[in-house]
Amino acid sequence: MGATALNFLNVWYYRQMALWAGLFKRSELELEYWERVRALRPRDTGTLVAIANRRAAQGDKRGAIAVLEHSVQVDPGVAHAWFNLGFLRQELGEHEAACEAFDSAIALDPKLDRAWYGKGLSLVKLGRVEDAVTALKKVIELQPMSPYGYYQLAHAWHRLGDTERVVATIRRLSKFEPKVALQLERETGVDADIEDPFRPGARAARKGS
Repeated sequence: MGATALNFLNVWYYRQMALWAGLFKRSELELEYWERVRALRPRDTGTLVAIANRRAAQGDKRGAIAVLEHSVQVDPGVAHAWFNLGFLRQELGEHEAACEAFDSAIALDPKLDRAWYGKGLSLVKLGRVEDAVTALKKVIELQPMSPYGYYQLAHAWHRLGDTERVVATIRRLSKFEPKVALQLERETGVDADIEDPFRPGARAARKGS
């Protein structure tokens, strides 16, 4: 058997072992096998992202970031690698760097709703709430039935003091996620005049008391 064929078989075997280790939640063993794949395929971005995911899951976020930064240098055209980098930067409170990574992901895949969502969260943290609104509205455009975009958008409108838009957002959300809509009413202190489907008549009773 030639060296190339042996290399291919080793890579295949190590990948299978990494997947099995992950299936049985043997994270250290999984990482070990992914590192073996990396030794044979150092420029394989899928492997680099897998290694970064494992390191992040083990709490080594800085190590994961280092691997992802190498990954986007090797191949800057992988949107989910940029997203993962932005997500980890965000978790460490590095919101400017997170926004840059999310923007790179969006440039490659404008329909990557989670990158728009992450960008929106980091923009809020940076005090750029109007820009965050734009990003969060894009989340809703891409995922019109996801409560997360509506939830964060309502809070963004509330920060901007736009009660009318808070009410409109809560009412739209109440049509498919009434519990989250009611939670937003409580958190923002804005009465959107929606009914609790689990306690019909409760709002009318409160107003009449």
